[in-house]
Amino acid sequence: MEFGTPHACRSCQARHGVVCGALSAGQLSVLGRHSLRRKVDAGSEIVAQGAESSFYSNIMRGVVKLCKVMPDGRQQIVGLQFAPDFVGRPFMRESTLSAEAATDAEICVFPRNLLDRIILETPELQRSLHDQALKELDGAREWMLTLGRRTAEEKVASLLHLIATHAEPETATSTAFDLPLSRAEIADFLGLTIETVSRQLTRLRKSGVIRIEIIRHIVVPDMDELEKKISG
Repeated sequence: MEFGTPHACRSCQARHGVVCGALSAGQLSVLGRHSLRRKVDAGSEIVAQGAESSFYSNIMRGVVKLCKVMPDGRQQIVGLQFAPDFVGRPFMRESTLSAEAATDAEICVFPRNLLDRIILETPELQRSLHDQALKELDGAREWMLTLGRRTAEEKVASLLHLIATHAEPETATSTAFDLPLSRAEIADFLGLTIETVSRQLTRLRKSGVIRIEIIRHIVVPDMDELEKKISG
């Protein structure tokens, strides 16, 4: 048991995440008194692009998609977030992206002003946020490689691997998950056509790398085999 830690935080998936993992029991108590757990339906907007937000949040359950809306109204999915990821950019009042629940989700919401103050008082939290920003930068560079150099099959396999290793707990050799994106959204995210996405999923299924149960439920019998498809 973590003495002094609020009871609700002890079993929380975000307890050891980028924000809460860097806080003392006392700071968690302060944050906990001002936090609110909120269920979000799939398709609901959490943060709007260009809007001023008065809160940050931790993802407790589900998948959140980050989108960029162009001046002409076109939208591009630029990233996915999973529990226990942190949603928001400290000290930036206006959001540069929109965050939308890709699946039914649950988030823990807390006031922006309160966390900004705690950040200023907590060097460990500053380092944690800095490390997270660098990790996201590395991830973005890796995704640039996926979009620019990998084949259609490698792109689809890369996305499946990303979801498999983040959306659901992974066993030693296999995993199963529900796709948080539609075929059209996957095509948008990967820069492919819907037909190409469907064709590549069928190829992966026929080769035994994945099983497709119902419409969106994916089973990966052997994660090593999926990883081999990423490297070609």
